[in-house]
Amino acid sequence: MDKVALVVAGGKGMRMGASISKQYLLLGGKPVLMHTLEVFYRTDPSIQVYLVLPAEDFTFWKGLCREHQFEIPHRLVAGGNSRFQSVKNGLLALSLNQGLVAIHDGVRPFVSPKVIQEGFSLAQTAGSAIPVLPLKDSLRQVPQDGSSRFVDRKDFRLVQTPQTFQLDKIREAFGTEELPIFSDDATVYEHQGWELSLFEGNLENIKLTTPEDLVYADFMISKKNV
Repeated sequence: MDKVALVVAGGKGMRMGASISKQYLLLGGKPVLMHTLEVFYRTDPSIQVYLVLPAEDFTFWKGLCREHQFEIPHRLVAGGNSRFQSVKNGLLALSLNQGLVAIHDGVRPFVSPKVIQEGFSLAQTAGSAIPVLPLKDSLRQVPQDGSSRFVDRKDFRLVQTPQTFQLDKIREAFGTEELPIFSDDATVYEHQGWELSLFEGNLENIKLTTPEDLVYADFMISKKNV
């Protein structure tokens, strides 16, 4: 089946405290977003890459591509006012009617090729493929009254991207109205009454959100370059 990577990078990254959006910050000498696109291309050059950015960033991004001689083929799509709308815009822009689409956060540059491949493989047979990790820390539930209670971490998983789906099903799912409960693409899919298929993600695949995350990312890049 045809494979698509829909990389979403429409956020401003205010928690990073930088003067530019976090997806454009330099990591190992080039913007974070370029590392992310490279992983998909190295995994399988036949994957069609679509990049969702704020429309006002198109010129800036194209300038970065020229500056860093970045030539991995990809198509730009204008994002929306929320992640839901940005993903929906991306899905509507795809030139395919059938196939598999891996929806990925642009600021997760350390996803492993193994996770990308397993996601496509599982989604082809099961309809969806969501990478997750077990929790290592203890959990407590704290309701609004300030009390707290123990919850068993064995019953919970951390959710990552790429979240991979059969294209026709995830397009249908995103035909619904946006709801506050839609924290990721999996919840949109699940809202249709369809069961999610989970598989093991990779621990390094963090989402770069804070300055501390960027320190970790620099360490990861230095390890790769040794």
